[in-house]
Amino acid sequence: MTPLPDCFCPTDGTRVPAGSLAWCCPVCRGPLDLDFAPTPASLKSLAGRVNSLWRYAECLPLASPSVSLGEGRTPLVPLRDGISAKLDFLMPTLSFKDRGAVLLAELALRLKPRQVLADSSGNAGTAIAAYCARAALPCTVYVPEGTSPKKLEQIEAHGARLRVIEGDREATAAAARSAADEEGVFYASHVFNPYFLHGTKTYVHELWEDLGGRLPDVIVVPVGNGTLLLGAALAVAELHSAGLIDRRPALYAVQSAAVAPLAHAWAEGADDLVGVTPMAPTFAEGIAIARPARARQILRAVRESGGMFLTVTEDQIRHAQADLASQGLYVESTGVACWAAVREGVLGARSAVVPLCGAGVKTGLARL
Repeated sequence: MTPLPDCFCPTDGTRVPAGSLAWCCPVCRGPLDLDFAPTPASLKSLAGRVNSLWRYAECLPLASPSVSLGEGRTPLVPLRDGISAKLDFLMPTLSFKDRGAVLLAELALRLKPRQVLADSSGNAGTAIAAYCARAALPCTVYVPEGTSPKKLEQIEAHGARLRVIEGDREATAAAARSAADEEGVFYASHVFNPYFLHGTKTYVHELWEDLGGRLPDVIVVPVGNGTLLLGAALAVAELHSAGLIDRRPALYAVQSAAVAPLAHAWAEGADDLVGVTPMAPTFAEGIAIARPARARQILRAVRESGGMFLTVTEDQIRHAQADLASQGLYVESTGVACWAAVREGVLGARSAVVPLCGAGVKTGLARL
């Protein structure tokens, strides 16, 4: 079995040895990164490999998966004006979160905790619950009150214990992190655990392969906690360092105008969050995060890529969801945010890909 890499804190450099159940930096309590710098395989060498995200084995910190559900390799279809959509709502649990959840479940199998714990506004929880079921691992998922009933039903269907927390997403995260400090608990955090980011980065490796060894001018991603964006940044760096792309695409980050702490910090030219962002109702519940733990990393990744932040209104989300449905794509309200941001021509003639991250059956239509 391949040895696990160590983790480290990107803020103060504190190292956490491989095999530890520590979920955050023991000094500053911030999220961890992985001491792992792989070299991707060439395009030609990918031919004939397994048709899942595990085809990019050289870039994954875990090998020889035992809990895979065939996740990854989702279709790329054209929308219009040089913009294509990647249909990540066709994943096994109907959201892109499967990319990271499968790595967390594989890691938990190796660490052998007495309990796996996660917190989520829905999609990450359903993914963790499903892969823990596949791995026969006991799982508890904390969710905020008001979470979509369909997502709660899916979590329980996979056999996970459900804890509904009074309050918003931040209150839910605080409750989960308190429980995560108990002995023998593996905190399957899609925010704090860096293995999740090394799963989401396969989104961009697939784009690169499907586009014949290149990437679009712009990669547009929804941002709440930033796991897809930071995974994308990892993949772009890996491909560029290996000489497999000659330019880096701009990363465009999309937030709901109702809850947009990162977009506000960006507008202020800040390197970190500015002030306090109040929670407000939004159809884009999955990215309504008032204090993303990796805010500094997200802002830096967007800035270094030459990208920017965009925000979308509730009306834009509703119209974008209806527009996609009219094209045969029924996507949850959070998952249409990127199309809402760019469908009216803000990208000009540049090529772009937007992710459609979750299926419409998870939330239904966005209605006033």
